[in-house]
Amino acid sequence: LLRRELSSLHWQPKVVGLSGITDCYQPLERRFQITRQCLQVFAEFRNPVVIITKNHLVTRDIDILGELARHKAGGVFISVTTLDPKLARLMEPRASQPQKRLEAIRMLANAHVPVGVNVAPIIPGLTDHEIPSIITAAREAGAGFAGYVVLRLPYAVGSLFEEWLSRHFPERKEKILNRIRSLREGRLNDPDFHSR
Repeated sequence: LLRRELSSLHWQPKVVGLSGITDCYQPLERRFQITRQCLQVFAEFRNPVVIITKNHLVTRDIDILGELARHKAGGVFISVTTLDPKLARLMEPRASQPQKRLEAIRMLANAHVPVGVNVAPIIPGLTDHEIPSIITAAREAGAGFAGYVVLRLPYAVGSLFEEWLSRHFPERKEKILNRIRSLREGRLNDPDFHSR
């Protein structure tokens, strides 16, 4: 289906973003290789693609990402939420540990794949103090650019996050929630694209 779309005479190459919401390098990707197959098609058509991931598994596809990069058609953002391995395990149990993410940045940079760090999600009152350390560590690993996203809590995610705070950080829960509300005019979430 992807190959058919890209080979259409009407297709105008556009940058495709993989993993804006759900990581395309989840554990099942090892077996199914869906992301790898998509990257092969993008490389075949030299259609630009940018990946956002928290997983070291992206390094498996350095060969294809390198090919895309040679045509100025590929780049990767590695999301780093915290450098604290214990906190990382609590927050993102199925994602690669922080040091493995930094290693992925190093490997991609060494392969001349444009790579940056996405400090995301930033949790005010919990991880925001780490921003300078994360940027420094990523730069030392070879990141050439950086971005950030403050924690978003749409729909049921807000109540799940509150429960998570109650379980793991009960003494800091209200401080964290109040810091988030202070960024969003008293709300836990702001769905408006340009202000969130």
